[in-house]
Amino acid sequence: MAATSGVIEARNVFKAFVARSHRQQRAFLALHAVTLSVAPGRFVSFVGPSGCGKSTLLNMVAGLIRPTQGEIWYKSRPVGGINTDVGYITQDDNLLPWRTLVENVEVALEFRGVAQAERHSRAERYIARVGLAGFEHHYPHELSGGMRKRTALIRTLIYEPDVILMDEPFGPLDAQTRVILQDELLKLWEGSGKTIVFVTHDLVEAIALSDEIVLFSRAPGTIKRVYEVPLARPRDVFRVHADPRFPAFYDQLWRDLKEEISQMDLEGAVHGHG
Repeated sequence: MAATSGVIEARNVFKAFVARSHRQQRAFLALHAVTLSVAPGRFVSFVGPSGCGKSTLLNMVAGLIRPTQGEIWYKSRPVGGINTDVGYITQDDNLLPWRTLVENVEVALEFRGVAQAERHSRAERYIARVGLAGFEHHYPHELSGGMRKRTALIRTLIYEPDVILMDEPFGPLDAQTRVILQDELLKLWEGSGKTIVFVTHDLVEAIALSDEIVLFSRAPGTIKRVYEVPLARPRDVFRVHADPRFPAFYDQLWRDLKEEISQMDLEGAVHGHG
């Protein structure tokens, strides 16, 4: 998929890390010749074997790390430092334990100098949208895992970034809570015009949420294939398996991923006996 005029572009990106142990140094190539364009307003998921560089690429878009070679562009400009324009949601909710739910939601607006009345009004609106009305003055330790995730989500959405990066945000949650939050995420995203890049190991989650799925090869990660998800919108994440196009698409995606995982296992066995 050639880099053209996407809101996010990776241009022939390589990333090498150096692992140090005792007196030895060993270079590890995480990403190899990654070229990708993410169009505005799209929901794009990254899937692939563990260690294939999905999160590394996300961190590059956020400006947290730099490519060893190649470039990351955001809105037609190269990313040269921390990209404060994007929202970033990780596995950890990162809520401030000494702040209440509403104070946590408002914190990004505080940093941007939004007046208190406006902050509070916007926070209440978002809190109500995700079903947390009545819990505004609870502290994080008084909230369930799903409630904390909702809080982290709207804390990012409230300052309305055009692009939201999500690194396995629902990974630690139980299956039922995950599906409920997937549904809420889609409702918040659909019609917003925002771009979401979402890292997941769950193929069903990727299919249920995405317009496109980017499959990474085993390490060093490169893009093996980009799939257009054939399911119509709006999506019903609770009944996604019932869509007649789901089984064949899932099987195709799983076969391509399994091929990479199998090669990892084979290479591990060879090196293990070397």
